[in-house]
Amino acid sequence: MTFRQDVPQPLLVPAKGDAFDFRLHAVYAWTASNMSFEELRARAEGLLPWAGGIVRERSIDLAREHEPHRAHDLERALNNLLMHQRWPQDSNLPQFGVHLRVSPDERVRERLRPYWERRIELECQHELQKIRAWQADDLTRRWAAVLQSLEDDPVTGHAAHLAGAEFAEVFHRYVEERRGVIPDLVTLLREAVKGHGDLGLGPSEYTQAWDVALRTYERQHGLSGRAN
Repeated sequence: MTFRQDVPQPLLVPAKGDAFDFRLHAVYAWTASNMSFEELRARAEGLLPWAGGIVRERSIDLAREHEPHRAHDLERALNNLLMHQRWPQDSNLPQFGVHLRVSPDERVRERLRPYWERRIELECQHELQKIRAWQADDLTRRWAAVLQSLEDDPVTGHAAHLAGAEFAEVFHRYVEERRGVIPDLVTLLREAVKGHGDLGLGPSEYTQAWDVALRTYERQHGLSGRAN
């Protein structure tokens, strides 16, 4: 037979320095044989002060090793210490084991609150910044794809105007800037092909590759034929 006893009134044990207390919230598990449930419950309620004294006595030394704001660490240490222990040793009597939940002194909680409020605020700001960065990166990639698509399309100008005057202006400025570097690149390609010819290198694969690149680039951008 088992009776679970959840005690609302916490046990107080001193924290390190004895300036603050930890609050131990105990849940007792009473067991007995050859006894009805009602009898076990009555015996457990009568033995509760004695059980609380044992738990407090076993907890004090360990509690004094923990700083007042380390309630979670103390909870883990106490449950590891007490989890396999049962009282009293006489198996003919009702026996109990205990599980503890530990909370800090209310004065400590008040001092911890500003720290956690600030930490939560900073973590939320960090998450928002990550979201903004991801959105900015995604938007940049999408606009880059749109601009590239419009630039390659023969009806670029009309499509840009359909998207709105402001977009059309920005897009045409982008296209003009891109086109501004094309003559320089074409000149470079022409000089590369011409230079290999002047050196008498002949129709090598390297020279032919430059020549193909030049023709393709001129055709793509609607430029005039090659200059000799």
